[in-house]
Amino acid sequence: MVIKDIDKGEAFDWGKTSQDYAKYRDIYPQEFYDYILSLGVCKDGQKVLDLGTGTGVLPRNMYKYGAEWTGSDIAENQIEQAKQLAKEAGMNIEFFTSKAEDISYPENTFDVITACQCIWYFNHDITAPNFAKMLKPGGKFLILYMGWLPYEDEIAGKSEEIILKHNPTWTGFGDTVHPVLVPDQYLEYFNKLSQKEFRVDIPFTREGWHGRMRACRGVGASMNETQLAAWDKEHFEMLEKNADKKFMVKHYVSIAELQVK
Repeated sequence: MVIKDIDKGEAFDWGKTSQDYAKYRDIYPQEFYDYILSLGVCKDGQKVLDLGTGTGVLPRNMYKYGAEWTGSDIAENQIEQAKQLAKEAGMNIEFFTSKAEDISYPENTFDVITACQCIWYFNHDITAPNFAKMLKPGGKFLILYMGWLPYEDEIAGKSEEIILKHNPTWTGFGDTVHPVLVPDQYLEYFNKLSQKEFRVDIPFTREGWHGRMRACRGVGASMNETQLAAWDKEHFEMLEKNADKKFMVKHYVSIAELQVK
């Protein structure tokens, strides 16, 4: 995937991270899922389409609340992991590979569409009207995000410094607490009902945080083998020097709730 405003136009491939993604990115806290449920969505027989589903983290964690989930992702390797993990857990979730722009369902198919950690990758001129069409009257579109806070958390900050040393084109650094992006194109088809940010502390081991960083866009999805080997060595040495065996990393959650007009 190449997007001119992301990573200075350098290519990245989420499929390269699929094994690490499956193992290390299932990290959302219960507060994240509880807030989604508080909006009255993703439960009780509702039909939900999860875009950019990756390894199916959102559908798999919310499956127990009774929604009927479908998940899609551009990376075939990610979808293969999602299918395997759902099968192992005995979950009946439909997963398929597709660009968000190419997804097409009949009108009034879904009660909810979710986009977690992926809204900035879409061509909004195409997806905004298409998402609105696929939703039932009163249906909702949730834009979901959770990010670490490098200026407030020492380990997160040091991790970013090492990524930039080995991959200076990465632009995913320097996050601060702010509302998740709601592109203007969606406001033509949706009303924004709510937007909320809240802080969370996420527990990690050294291995877990190292894997989480390797599964990010600036590392596993974009580095070549030489870069990745150098990053791997330096990053884990930093953790051994600066992090306890178990530690918390400061994050924040940002969620926008939109309703089709």
